[in-house]
Amino acid sequence: MESGHNVVRQLRYLPAVGSPYGVEVLDFAGLRAMDTHRRRVQPQRPDFHVFALVGSGAGAHEADFHHYRLREGSAVWIRPGMVHRWSDIDDCDGPLVLFQPGFLAGFTASETGAPTCWQLDRQQLSLTLLAAEHLGREHSAAARTPRLAHPALLAHLLAALLLRALSGTPAPPAVAAGSSSRHDDVFRAYRAAVEEHFTDWHHVADYARALGYDVRTLTRATRAAAGTGAKAFLDQRILLEAKRLLAHTDLPVGGCARRLGFPDAGNFTTFFRRQARTPPAAWRAVYGPADPAG
Repeated sequence: MESGHNVVRQLRYLPAVGSPYGVEVLDFAGLRAMDTHRRRVQPQRPDFHVFALVGSGAGAHEADFHHYRLREGSAVWIRPGMVHRWSDIDDCDGPLVLFQPGFLAGFTASETGAPTCWQLDRQQLSLTLLAAEHLGREHSAAARTPRLAHPALLAHLLAALLLRALSGTPAPPAVAAGSSSRHDDVFRAYRAAVEEHFTDWHHVADYARALGYDVRTLTRATRAAAGTGAKAFLDQRILLEAKRLLAHTDLPVGGCARRLGFPDAGNFTTFFRRQARTPPAAWRAVYGPADPAG
């Protein structure tokens, strides 16, 4: 298989000394101090969550082909696997919370329905900053004095922070309707399976057989949690990875097709054109890396 040159920096979760709890609290100033070579402005792909809150200042951020202007009250939630870059945070101040996948295992519905970037009003911002400060103080105490460490408390404070930040956004269907925990459990299992197998399994029936559910059960659970059907959810995941490969690697279209489990470039092009309403080559021409010779 062609490896393809990847222009995206892969970021692994490496906890700071004294912070082995799956969550870490810092701020924009700390990020700038650690990143003297400004690698933050280049595409990067973390395997962990990043929640950032702009308490003051203004800047810009990009995530998976969307550009966001940041200002006081902006909240940003980068999920594992997203390709993003801090294109301009020189004047931003506020907290950043890093946490590992699974640290908030029961937060599936809210995570799925949350936007990448949204705006808090002054009252929401004030309350969310207080929640972040509480989490930060507990995290600092745990790092300084291990006997005070309480991972469950850190998880609850992080959940409270995210719920407070999300309080001004439209609730995802599962939260709004108060759906059963069974739907959440089914969707959580489906989403994990999609993440593991989307390059090989392109049909919902494959996941239904593997998970022991029928297709209708997966569809109902996915619609309740994510607001879309199981097939559309799967197709969008494949499409997103296709866009990432086209934009951030030098793999030819045929190589992208093979990487994503399509039998040939023609099938991949048909899928991409149907989902993105443009052919792969046209997408790459717009979003692909600039030609160094040009």
